[in-house]
Amino acid sequence: MIYQSFAQFYDQLFDSDLYERWRTYVKQHCAKNTRQVLDLAGGAGRLGVLLAQDGYQVTDLDFSEDMLTLAQAHAADAGVDLQLICADMTDLTGLPQYDLVTCFADSLNYLDDLSDVQQTLVEVYKHLKANGKLLFDMITPYQTDVVYPGYMYNYEDEDYERALMWSSYANDDVDHGVIHDLTFFYRQQDGSYRRGGETHFERAYELADVVHAVQAAGFRRPVITSDFGNGQVDDQTTRWFFECQKEDK
Repeated sequence: MIYQSFAQFYDQLFDSDLYERWRTYVKQHCAKNTRQVLDLAGGAGRLGVLLAQDGYQVTDLDFSEDMLTLAQAHAADAGVDLQLICADMTDLTGLPQYDLVTCFADSLNYLDDLSDVQQTLVEVYKHLKANGKLLFDMITPYQTDVVYPGYMYNYEDEDYERALMWSSYANDDVDHGVIHDLTFFYRQQDGSYRRGGETHFERAYELADVVHAVQAAGFRRPVITSDFGNGQVDDQTTRWFFECQKEDK
């Protein structure tokens, strides 16, 4: 997912409570000896900063340089160190092995298809130490097929400097696909507004297909939950949480 001019909007509007919940999920499910963490699609570094404050050595990998620029600023403001890498998560060539890899905010759902998800999982497996863990989440077909179609969100800041219109609808060309149309307006010095827009695509997969991809990458017996690890999975679950461990061979 490439956030360009939308990067600042996304960074400011995203619910900060979710980052705290991901932080708690990571601390509850990673091994006690975890030190080195790779956060795939870590974006503006909000989670990375929180984990760095908890004493982890965090690498934020993202495909968007704009997001990583924001991550650098957030890390500086918080007084923590983040290693920033601009790369595609389907190819982690040259990176070391980590104790833990994370990938949240349904980032895997933004890949083109299940083969790219599979490739990412294979790359992660290669870059995990023995007994290392992968923690990730994905939105479900219930989210893409029932919740998102017809979804709308509008935002305007208090100073009338920026506004956002967000609409989501089903992608009829893709199974469990959804399209997000984003339109935003920036106020210029002369009082006029400049319009920008982006279109983002997500897709979900059947749970059995994701589990097969996880196991084909080398992981065994993934633990799958909902509600940040606190709930059971059912047919109305909107987000799955996966805990996958690389076994010591």
